[in-house]
Amino acid sequence: MAKTNVLVVEDESIVSKDIQQSLKKLGYNVVGAASTGEKAIELARENMPDIVLMDIMLKGDMNGIEAADQIRGELNIPVIYLTAYADEGTLARAKVTEPCGYIIKPFKEIDIHTSIEMAIYKHKRESEVRKERDMLYSIVENKDSKDFIFVKSNSRLVKLRTEDIYFVEALKDYVVINALNSRYTIHSTMKDIEKKLPSEDFVRVHRSFIVRLDKIAAIEQPNLILENDKKVIPIGGSYKDELNNRINLV
Repeated sequence: MAKTNVLVVEDESIVSKDIQQSLKKLGYNVVGAASTGEKAIELARENMPDIVLMDIMLKGDMNGIEAADQIRGELNIPVIYLTAYADEGTLARAKVTEPCGYIIKPFKEIDIHTSIEMAIYKHKRESEVRKERDMLYSIVENKDSKDFIFVKSNSRLVKLRTEDIYFVEALKDYVVINALNSRYTIHSTMKDIEKKLPSEDFVRVHRSFIVRLDKIAAIEQPNLILENDKKVIPIGGSYKDELNNRINLV
């Protein structure tokens, strides 16, 4: 198993060496050490570490927060802040850069190990979710691309025609896309899904349900029934008028 590559950014030489020694002892690979924000960015670009340990209060023109913000934004490398103290204003600015954690000085080796492992896991998971969403939402503004979406299924990306989708259901932090012979669970929100599905074909009928109009077999207030599996979907009171406007009522 490949070692995790770590970049250390600390302007106190003794502290930096102590951190590097602890990292090596814990089995990590130190790819570089910087004492300024500018040098940190340079080394991050050159070495592309898996994670950066960044002192917030760096001396010089660029502090740790500014360096971390640029590294995360440009290179998408997770950052853990090292800090002995910080005022509320500094902490507020640090939060905006969305660090993967904080290590409070003085620290123990177990603190470093735990923080790095948690940060690596969090970043990996966030990257997977981001990739999944990017693929799902890779529908450009033209008719052909609205005919299908890509959905992650196990380790594959599956092409799913929107005409095969019966309904979408919200389950806590997940959204379940129900098609004719399959269902896919993804990390997303109903609001985002609703924006990306072709509006002429789908309608929101409940805060937890979006249905495809041509899959509706019958409406028996306060529910609607879908074709084939006869799935019963509740109609939310605030969505009733919109549904009535969308169906071809005679």
